[in-house]
Amino acid sequence: MSFAAFSRRAVLALAAAASIGLASPALAQVTEITVDFATYNPVGLVLKKNGWLEESLKEDGISVRWVQSQGSNKALEFLNAGSIDFGSTAGAAALVGKINGNPIKSVYVYSRPEWTALVAPKDSPITKVEDLKGKRVAVTRGTDPHIFLIRALADHGLTDKDVQFVLLQHADGKAALVRGDVDAWAGLDPMMAAAQLEAGAHLFYRNPEANSWGILNVREAFAKENPQLVTKVIAAYEKARQYSIENPDQLVDALVEVAKLPKEVIALQIERTDITNSAIGDAQKETILQAGLALQKAGVVDAGVDVKAVVDDLIDPSYHPATN
Repeated sequence: MSFAAFSRRAVLALAAAASIGLASPALAQVTEITVDFATYNPVGLVLKKNGWLEESLKEDGISVRWVQSQGSNKALEFLNAGSIDFGSTAGAAALVGKINGNPIKSVYVYSRPEWTALVAPKDSPITKVEDLKGKRVAVTRGTDPHIFLIRALADHGLTDKDVQFVLLQHADGKAALVRGDVDAWAGLDPMMAAAQLEAGAHLFYRNPEANSWGILNVREAFAKENPQLVTKVIAAYEKARQYSIENPDQLVDALVEVAKLPKEVIALQIERTDITNSAIGDAQKETILQAGLALQKAGVVDAGVDVKAVVDDLIDPSYHPATN
């Protein structure tokens, strides 16, 4: 994978900005923050492994508790319940959550991945989206693969009524595909890469532009009460992202450790994961907006929803100094 160099000046600016106002009463009341980690967020795994967030918050007497998210749907559930403060999701999944009343803000980009595609098992006759009519498709509701599948069906003259959705978490969807319990799967890396390399599964429909960004979300109430903490978390993420760009082998190792998958599987995931972006803004808004409008056209999002207004409310670049 080709990574662009990141300006050290920007990293220093982030660190300086993160130190502003740390003595505020709201921050002084916080003794612990809860952050998720996920195999679809490799930068977050590097951050967790190296303890840089704990290090940056130690002087403030704040500890960090890590909770694993198995998919965007789980991260959004945790955020909505208040059981985590920061959660990793796909941008389109965050939008659907926001539409459904989840009080979150999207504040950071951890990747621009091609992490989902439609997958068929080895030797399957399925070669195009139209072949899914009447077939059983494993999918995790409320995630980018789910949204990707809905959009793919709509773009090829089908709807969710034309296929049978088998609702499973990502890892279970991959297992069902390999066992032959389903005809296809809306995949997610690294499980998707494992299905390719270990079981001969093939990606019969790919559309990188329909993969929405990997974004970090924060509970809206938490961000409002603790803006300096949000900036500090972003600064720590930026340290991990820069380190990952300069040390791609360490990025792979961090994923191998958590995903428990062979290096060649993780390397395939990383090949289709771009981590050269971080500031959230217009590019993410446009991708997420187009996903939301496509879902609205497909009938998944109510026709009365002002999708653009929700996107504008969801994306908040104010915590990232690079956007100021």
